[in-house]
Amino acid sequence: MSDFLDHGRELGEFEAVAVKETLAGQIAEAMKAQNISRRCLAERMKTSRSQISRLLDPKDGNVTIATLQRAARMVGRTLRVELV
Repeated sequence: MSDFLDHGRELGEFEAVAVKETLAGQIAEAMKAQNISRRCLAERMKTSRSQISRLLDPKDGNVTIATLQRAARMVGRTLRVELV
């Protein structure tokens, strides 16, 4: 049973990293397409460049949905979260 639970936790963590990698990549692509620097995005979001670096780091999973929504808005996108 413990092995099963550990496997489920590992799978969940893997999925979370994959979602974060996808979102970080999409935000970075939108920034590049619009010629928005990290500094500029930080100013738009009224936050620090280090926070933007954490946001764009696919391995840093400590980003809130609210932060992702704000970043998406600042690059002209909408974040959609749904359960399937």
